[in-house]
Amino acid sequence: MLRRRRFWTAGALTALCLAAAGPVGAADVRQDQRWVLEKLNVEQAWRVTRGSGVTVALVDGGVDDHVAELRGRIVLGPDMSSVELGRSRPEPGRHGTAMASLIAGAGKGSGGLLGTAPEARILSLPLVPAEVPEGDFIPPEEDLRARGDSPLARAIRYAAAHGAKVISMSLGAYRPHRAEREAVSYALSRGVVLVAAVGNDGDSEYAREHATSFWNFPAGYSGVIGVGAVDSAGAPATFSSDNLSVLVSAPGMGVPVVAPGGEYGSSDGTSSAAALVAGVVALIKAKYPDIPPHMVAQALASTATSAPIAGYDDHIGFGVVDAGAALAKAGELTRGAARVPPADGGHFGRGPLPPEPARPGPDPFRLWLYGTGLTLGLLVFAGAVVVLTRRSEQAVPPAADTAAGTAGHHRYGPD
Repeated sequence: MLRRRRFWTAGALTALCLAAAGPVGAADVRQDQRWVLEKLNVEQAWRVTRGSGVTVALVDGGVDDHVAELRGRIVLGPDMSSVELGRSRPEPGRHGTAMASLIAGAGKGSGGLLGTAPEARILSLPLVPAEVPEGDFIPPEEDLRARGDSPLARAIRYAAAHGAKVISMSLGAYRPHRAEREAVSYALSRGVVLVAAVGNDGDSEYAREHATSFWNFPAGYSGVIGVGAVDSAGAPATFSSDNLSVLVSAPGMGVPVVAPGGEYGSSDGTSSAAALVAGVVALIKAKYPDIPPHMVAQALASTATSAPIAGYDDHIGFGVVDAGAALAKAGELTRGAARVPPADGGHFGRGPLPPEPARPGPDPFRLWLYGTGLTLGLLVFAGAVVVLTRRSEQAVPPAADTAAGTAGHHRYGPD
């Protein structure tokens, strides 16, 4: 069984689950994984595409490219843990092989394990995560990762520059790294969709005390699709980290996987959930290769099932990914954003051209209106002057009458 592993370190990236194979046959594993495929509704999406033509970069441990489900479909990239790329190659690991099978497992014969994008290819970029013991640990105060280069940043840039349309990262560390942020921006600018596990710290002592989990990077970087884990009923896994880096969720408990050598096991952890969603993203990119990353995230989030009552919460995000509905939504979004070419002689697409603007110069009507208004204003002003003048003349008595009145008084008065 792939057991979830808790990690509390800023010094190195760590995987989010470990592998242990079990005695399961090819036919049995196909039956065991049916609930996973049904939960994600991938068979509806497979009627349209199975991921052909898309390369998914898997930044993880080494991959066994000899297992039947992956044979002939793995491109082995350089070891990202080494500064001198290509100088060494890690041995195939359980974690990397398991995640590759969940993304692009093609089955074998009438049985075998199927990934969510069974016709996609895997670009394996080995980045061997650090092993840490089980239990709760306190993250260090000092950010040791920021002191030097980041292997994850190198892996992201390499993937974006070598044809990958999707990058799956089922690993993480505490605290961000500047080089990684820049690498994420670089990949997004090239249309690459990045998917990452949010972490397995939901039931840690810190999470229980503070009702939230520490953020895990790269899932915490803006533009990265953070994936949480749910069980077969769609309920959030108790170990799945809960914070605002969670965009959507996918099965992450008892998920069948392929182990090195072709044996089968099962997985508990957000690692598996992220790998499954990376395969769904590969289906979308196969059908709509030019769809930008933000539209892919919108398609996944807006069509998710088992959505919280409030529409979103920090345990399962917007809900569980629905591959069929997300693929259809991606088509709607791309058609809505498509530019309509203008018709012959047109300037802004379909429709009649606007009338030609009037030539510059005096407007006769406005001149007449202005002249009439000015004339009326002058007449009103002149009339007001006349009225005021007459009123002032009536208010002052004539000088002759005043003199006559004075003389008469002396003439007819007593002696």
